[in-house]
Amino acid sequence: MSNSPEVQLSRVPTAAGGIARAAYVWAVDAHAPVHSLLQRANLTLQQLHDPQARMPVKDQIDFLNLVARELDEEFLGVRLAQTIDLRQLGLLYYAAASSDTLSDALHRVARYSAILNEGVQIKYRSGKYVILTFTYFGVLRRSDRHQIEFFVTFLLRLCRELSGVRLSPIAINLTHHRTNMPSEFGGLFGPHVAFDRRVDEIAYPGTIAQTSLLHADPYLNSLLLEYCEEALANRRKKSTTWRLDVENAIAPLLPHGQARIAEVAVRLGVSRRTLARRLASEGLTFLRILDDLRCDLAKRYLQERDLPISEIAWLLGYKEPSAFTHAFKRWTGRTPKRHLQRSGADQPGHSKASAMLRKTRA
Repeated sequence: MSNSPEVQLSRVPTAAGGIARAAYVWAVDAHAPVHSLLQRANLTLQQLHDPQARMPVKDQIDFLNLVARELDEEFLGVRLAQTIDLRQLGLLYYAAASSDTLSDALHRVARYSAILNEGVQIKYRSGKYVILTFTYFGVLRRSDRHQIEFFVTFLLRLCRELSGVRLSPIAINLTHHRTNMPSEFGGLFGPHVAFDRRVDEIAYPGTIAQTSLLHADPYLNSLLLEYCEEALANRRKKSTTWRLDVENAIAPLLPHGQARIAEVAVRLGVSRRTLARRLASEGLTFLRILDDLRCDLAKRYLQERDLPISEIAWLLGYKEPSAFTHAFKRWTGRTPKRHLQRSGADQPGHSKASAMLRKTRA
C-alpha cells in the first residue's frame, strides 16, 4: 500500500496548535499560571485564541510538558485525546471520515497529516498487518511524550469511531521511556503497549484494512481531497539540520547498545563518510552529539524517582552503572545521586494548580 510522501517541510516545523489549545483549557480550568507557562513556551495568548494561528511544533511540545508538570498529570496527552472532539481535526477528519474503507481513511491521514503538524510525519502500510509509523522531522523526539501519546490515542479513537467497530491494536510501540501504561487506559490501548522501542508505531491485523466506514461519501471525499492537496502544496519545503536527524535516529538505539555511526547512517540513508562530512559542515561530530544526547536524557530520567541508576544506565546504552556514573560526573561535576539530592526540592507535583486539579477529579 502507498505511504505518505517524504515531505521535507519548513526548517521550523509548525502545527495548527489544536493540542496546545486543549491543554490551555485544562490549565485555565485548574487555575494554573497560564501566562507564565505560555511565556516559558514562547507562545502568546493570541496564538491560543486564534484557531487559524500556527505555532512552532517545538513550542507546542514545550507547552504540553510545562502544563503536564504544573498539573502533575503524567498522561496529559492521552487524557486530552480522550476528551477532544475528533471533528476538531477539521479538513483532515472529514477527508478520512468520507472515505470508503478504513485503509483509504488511514492513507488520507498519513498523506495529509503535515497540514496539521509538520513535525511528525505518519507513514501507512498494509498487508499482513496494518501499520502506522510516526517519524519526527525538524523536532527532537526525545523532548516529547505528551504530543506523541496524543497522536496515538487520537488515531485509536478515530479508527473505532469511523468504522463503528471496537478495533483493538495488536501492538503499540513507543520510543520514549515509561514503566507501564495505567490499567484505566486498557480498554483503548489493549495489553500490548511497549516502551523504549526503536520506532513509534501502531499495528493492527491486516484484516481491518477493508472495513467499511459509517459515513463514506465518494463525492464529498473527492472534493475534500482537492482541498487537502492544495493545503499540502502550500506548506513550505526546506531541509532540517543533520543534528536533529541524527539525535532522533540515536535515541531509540541507545537501550539496545546500537547507537553507532554506521547504524545511524543506514537509518538516514547515507554512507558513514557522507554523514560524518555533513555533521562536520555544522561543526559537529557524531560522538559529540551522542554525548550531549546522553547527558540531556540522563537529567530527564533522573527526574523520574522510580528509575534506579542501573536502569538509567541501560537506557543510555551503558553496560555498567559505573560507566554511567563516571560519564555523568564528567558532564555535571557530580554523581547522579548527588544530582538527585540537590534537585529534590524542585520536583513537580506540589503546585496549587496540581492540587486543585486532583481535587476536581476526586
